[in-house]
Amino acid sequence: MESSTAWLNPTWAFALPIAASFPLGWLMARLLDVPTNRAGKGIDAIPMFVCRLIGKKTPEAMSWKQYAYAMLAFNAALFVIAFGLLYFQQSLPLNPDDKGSLATLGYKDAAGLAHDGADTAVIFNTVCSFVTNTNLQHYSGEQNLSYFSQIGSIVWLMFVTPAAGLCVMLATLRGLRGDRDLGDFYVDLMRSLIFVLLPLALVLAVALVGLGVPMTFGPATKAITLDGAATKVETQAIARGPVAALVAIKQVGTNGGGYFGPNSTHPFENPTPWSGLLELASIPLLPMASIIMAGYLLRDRKHSLVIFGVMLTLLLVGCVIAILAEVQPSAATLGLPVHSGPNMEGKEVRFGPVASATWAAITTATSNGSVNSMHDSLNPIAGMVPMVLMMLNVVFSGIGAGFENMLMYIIVAVFIAGLMVGRTPEYLGKKVESKEVKLAMLALLIHPLVICGGAAIFAATSWKAFVANPGAHGFSEILYEFTSAAANNGSGFEGLADNNPAWNIATGIVLLLGRFPALIFPLAVAGSLATKKRVPQTTGTLRTDNLTFAGMLLGTVILVGALSFMPAVVLGPVADQLTSPAKP
Repeated sequence: MESSTAWLNPTWAFALPIAASFPLGWLMARLLDVPTNRAGKGIDAIPMFVCRLIGKKTPEAMSWKQYAYAMLAFNAALFVIAFGLLYFQQSLPLNPDDKGSLATLGYKDAAGLAHDGADTAVIFNTVCSFVTNTNLQHYSGEQNLSYFSQIGSIVWLMFVTPAAGLCVMLATLRGLRGDRDLGDFYVDLMRSLIFVLLPLALVLAVALVGLGVPMTFGPATKAITLDGAATKVETQAIARGPVAALVAIKQVGTNGGGYFGPNSTHPFENPTPWSGLLELASIPLLPMASIIMAGYLLRDRKHSLVIFGVMLTLLLVGCVIAILAEVQPSAATLGLPVHSGPNMEGKEVRFGPVASATWAAITTATSNGSVNSMHDSLNPIAGMVPMVLMMLNVVFSGIGAGFENMLMYIIVAVFIAGLMVGRTPEYLGKKVESKEVKLAMLALLIHPLVICGGAAIFAATSWKAFVANPGAHGFSEILYEFTSAAANNGSGFEGLADNNPAWNIATGIVLLLGRFPALIFPLAVAGSLATKKRVPQTTGTLRTDNLTFAGMLLGTVILVGALSFMPAVVLGPVADQLTSPAKP
């Protein structure tokens, strides 16, 4: 067991974002939900000025369908532009190390044969990944991307895609409180970028530069190795670049994609204990603040605190389980003449198992996906925790997306409560009827369908040849990859060869199905409820601002999650734990 000082990391990792989320949530509510008659006045003149540059002089009153169409059209444009930038990066500026097109990245097929020809599937997967705010990476950034691609494609998408999720949350909240006008997607987008993501990322980037994270457009450094100095001159290319800019928005925007292949285990992305704590605390900040913002927009702060409390409970429980499992020795070392201690496989010595397990829980709960250790090396139960948090996908899971996902569980919870008492269910003073329940169930069923369906196909066909490990752990690697893609997370067990057409295309499709239905269905529910008359509250009305509802919501999440994923989890990490060598 590690010393008690190791537990300072998870303590501060929770305390800092929780404390900062309350004032930030209040500020976001003031800056992002601007009444039409105050648009462009005061500080809101800044985003409206930018909107006028693109031809939008005044905010448009959009219905939920118009808002959804605008969001989809914007993302389609992002897809086309980003695809072109990555395909033609060899012809674009800021390429001092002469990186070729990402389409020329080689891969191995199921038979282990190498292919060096052009493969646009990896570009398709990468663009799907970053357009959906997932950042699943089947490439290594420092090896395959130019500085222009890192900034002009990857970092740019890291800003606008979480902003798009926050916009959909804003529109959903307006519909839930009864507004027929759900706002203007493009105006909300500019406000989210200018007032929230840009300032937070700038502050974090400056702090990271001060802590030693590189920020340069110079080429890779040529260093003379120690053994080369003793015999003959041997040089090693040390990759660098505009790292701080990417790492800042990677964490603040719940993106997770690293500048370097090893992500936040790399000393250039995470050089000191202070940078580690600062980056870790930044991950849940905006997902937490967005829930606090919801209370102000709905004019029901107690209800938002109930949602916040349920999410926090699930995260705390998951984090504790992961830490307790990871401070146990690895089964691979049992019976060997080595010191028996916490599992250090796949970890930075400077972080250790407690900080690594904490990061693993927080990054998967929040749909971030950055890592400071290799999740494939976690003990089976510790590895199960991030997998389960992504399967539930409601634990502060992303900026805006976390509330959207939880809203579907709320609709199911109030529906179940209505059945129990023989009363038409209500939510925020509006009757919840068959249309809303059907939409909620569709949103909830798509998630396990794409995860379990994809994992089943790859485990039952020749595509399982891409998995390096046999048995339950190999199945866990397949299951984790599809879970990460569907939950818009992006982390991976990485014990499989995922850069090939089969994995790139399959996970690319899952990335799209995991993102856009999860945003559109809650928006449709809010649009439907916005058209209904508010019913008076009576003694039979289900309150949504007390511990009773918190328990009901928590139970609904766990019950639906268990029914959806329990068999897959048993076949994967649970079986991996049960078949691990026992202590002698």
